[in-house]
Amino acid sequence: MSRQQDTPRNAAEPASKAAASRAAAPQAGASRMRRVLTPLLTVVGLLVVWELVVDLGIIPNFLLPTPVQVVQALVSDFSLIVGHAATTLVETAIGLLIGVALGFAIAVLMDRFEGFYLALQPLVTISQTIPTIAIAPLLVLWFGYGLAPKVILIVITTFFPITVSLISGFRSVDPDVIDLMRTMNASRWQIFRYAKLPAAADQFFSGLRISATYAIVGAVIAEWLGGNSGLGVYMTRVRKSFSYDRMFAVIIVISALSLGLMKLVDLLQRVCMPWKRAEGNKR
Repeated sequence: MSRQQDTPRNAAEPASKAAASRAAAPQAGASRMRRVLTPLLTVVGLLVVWELVVDLGIIPNFLLPTPVQVVQALVSDFSLIVGHAATTLVETAIGLLIGVALGFAIAVLMDRFEGFYLALQPLVTISQTIPTIAIAPLLVLWFGYGLAPKVILIVITTFFPITVSLISGFRSVDPDVIDLMRTMNASRWQIFRYAKLPAAADQFFSGLRISATYAIVGAVIAEWLGGNSGLGVYMTRVRKSFSYDRMFAVIIVISALSLGLMKLVDLLQRVCMPWKRAEGNKR
């Protein structure tokens, strides 16, 4: 008799779960829509206010172009801006790759050897107290107007977030986990690969997002001081001609490139950390 009563109850459980999931689906869709619409409407509202402030003469047009004028400048100079952007992206890619590799190597050495940590920790911190705009002229003076000073400046600005995030991740591993692996005769490489590296992966990608945005900015700053091509060179030329609409157009392109690099890092994180992708799907 009890078996006959349990059978309908067990059959009803999947149906109740399906009904609950169907009820939660509209709520999840509304929440997702709200997350998209809220920032979008905020940006649209700011653009409308910007347009009205200039059109009504509150701020003179020769000081601040309207959003419409910025879009027109972007469209008219699009091919030229794309050519300069390609140069900036090449510099960014080379500098970012070297900066990530250098930051990773320094973090591993600082985690492996206490002497390296004590010796390099102050130097790594001091390297970020030097203003980028102050060291850029020296790099141009030492290495000329070619690719080298731009890549070096990007490396200086990008290795720090990688190093700090990795060191923090390596040292966040539970010591009991390391002791357990040692009792199982795990080598240092195995401890690093199976315990420390996965623990630091999340923080590494957080640092990589910061480094990606720093790389674009560092490249543009280096190009301000000299060169034949690049978004920084283009900005310098249009600034001297007081073409502020083109200045704003380049700023939009720089922001778009930075956001694109951040999205690329997010995609790389989802590929390298499938468990994060599973968490995102649950949300």
